[in-house]
Amino acid sequence: GSPVWPAAELLYRFYRMEGKMSFELLCMGLIALTFGLAVVFSGYRLFLFLLPFWGFFVGFYLGAQAIQALFDEAFLATVTSWGVGFVVGAIFAVLSYLFYFLAVGIISFSLGYAATVGILEWIGMDFGFLLWIIAVVIGVAVALAVYYFNLQKIAIIVITAFGGTSLIIYTIMAMTDPAFRLAADFVDNPVALVIDNSFWWLLFFIVVAGSGIFLQIQANRSFEIDEYNRWAEYSEAVYSSYTVIQLMM
Repeated sequence: GSPVWPAAELLYRFYRMEGKMSFELLCMGLIALTFGLAVVFSGYRLFLFLLPFWGFFVGFYLGAQAIQALFDEAFLATVTSWGVGFVVGAIFAVLSYLFYFLAVGIISFSLGYAATVGILEWIGMDFGFLLWIIAVVIGVAVALAVYYFNLQKIAIIVITAFGGTSLIIYTIMAMTDPAFRLAADFVDNPVALVIDNSFWWLLFFIVVAGSGIFLQIQANRSFEIDEYNRWAEYSEAVYSSYTVIQLMM
């Protein structure tokens, strides 16, 4: 990428495209950018809404990379990796929806796992079973640390700020660079992709994510998400209904 500030580069690329971008792509890009900004600056308050989607994404990413590590193949290169990714993603999505403590654990795990994969690959370590195991262990350690030190709120704020900023960067790249490849590139190693594209994108990530973390902390000092156990709630409701039916018989 050219060493210019991302906003200036964005404007230049729009000008250079000379109307080649379709109206549909423009609308989709603007929606993605708006959603990304909302997650960056309001992720904690949107957390309950985001949970199933975030859980699915984490599960899909983990499942697909597990196949990649076990069978030494490219990321999402086979039907098996897609299938395993969708199955694990669906399981994570359901668990995130039903249990608050698992939802926080899953997104905390995702921070440790994704950061480990990205950094180790960036410094030159090839992705394989060893790297995958290291990333899983660190991801689990991060999740346990979040619970042990009661950092659930901070973890949610940091991870949503990081995730929203990543979405913004990917959207801008996809909208303005015809040579930019599929989303699999960004999912596989967002750290290396951003750094290799331009140092200024890395700076952009740090500034936007940092601003989101700071503003979310300030805005949510007195706001706390209600913990939940929807499985227990649904089980109790079913049992109560069954008891009523029995009494009526």
